[in-house]
Amino acid sequence: MLITVWLLCLISLAWAHTTFTTLYVDEVNQGDGVCVRMNHNGETATFPIAPLASKDIACGVDGEKAVSRVCPAKASSRLTFEFREYPDATQPGAIDISHKGPCAVYMKKVDDATADNNAAGDGWFKIFHLDYDPQAGKWCTEKLMDNHGLLSVNIPADVAPGYYLVRPELLALHNADASPPDPQFFVGCAQLFVQGDGTARPPTVAIGEGTYHLDLPGLTFNIYDQPLKLPYPMFGPPVYQGGQGASVKAVDVKAKQVVQDKGTKPAGCILVRDNWCAFEVPAYDSEDSCWASSEKCWNESDVCWNTAPPTGSAVCQIWQDKCTAIDEGCSDGQWSGPPNQGKDLTPPAKIMNGSNDIFTKATPKRVNMKRRITQ
Repeated sequence: MLITVWLLCLISLAWAHTTFTTLYVDEVNQGDGVCVRMNHNGETATFPIAPLASKDIACGVDGEKAVSRVCPAKASSRLTFEFREYPDATQPGAIDISHKGPCAVYMKKVDDATADNNAAGDGWFKIFHLDYDPQAGKWCTEKLMDNHGLLSVNIPADVAPGYYLVRPELLALHNADASPPDPQFFVGCAQLFVQGDGTARPPTVAIGEGTYHLDLPGLTFNIYDQPLKLPYPMFGPPVYQGGQGASVKAVDVKAKQVVQDKGTKPAGCILVRDNWCAFEVPAYDSEDSCWASSEKCWNESDVCWNTAPPTGSAVCQIWQDKCTAIDEGCSDGQWSGPPNQGKDLTPPAKIMNGSNDIFTKATPKRVNMKRRITQ
């Protein structure tokens, strides 16, 4: 019995990881996987970055591969990142309770968010971090678990408009006391276009190959010490506060692109699956053209099923049902179509299951000390 319990614990620790799957902008769900760079391998999508010195630490495995969509936001918009143990949400959970540690969020301005190979390297600035909250007795990751996997930040109001990568980062320290230490990072990136008239250029740091290493005390912090050896030695740059960055001339900002022209939802898209779109099949008015449109529909169905990322292929069934309906019409002599031509088949995005409040450390309660007067 003891051996069985031990094995179950090992399995839990090995598989109960997490990944960033879904972006919300001002509480609006952008759709699972939409605008999100993530590990394309469903079997390893929730694994931590390994080795620690890899350039994958910037945006995760496959993080140098851009996706086709870029989500619009405003300077000062509130962004919410959803983390899941199971990327397709077939089972509940954000991250295992054992995975305790700090969180951070970084941004990086890029020329084109839909371009590859622009994640690792200089240009990153931190807009949020939280480690251990002594008053609540919880790490940031524990607050994230309590909040159904949701972590929120505000975009600084004074940043210059344009394309950005935004990078939520979780660090799990449950194995940081091992020999050798095994701090586990979980990162991903969303592609954004920030609208606004700011001119600030926050000071930046490089994130990539060799940035994080075991000489950083925060990566080998022992979460099992009683009491904890606080304060936690947070790593990385300080959080950028609005107004601290260098400004550029207004004319320079106006000279640069301030209107999003990349990564928008394609015209004619009637079914969204992460960053893939299905388009209406050709209209038909004869048996031959009906079957030709059927073939076109099934070709798109194959692409939908075969290219789905770890967030899943559930909406592909909607497209397959459309193809089946066309086939039935072709067989029954209903050669005028397609049915519901041009109708948007994308199901409504789910409502946020949690709060978009920004995590903070609780303020210590003041004790009102009254002098005891003795007679």
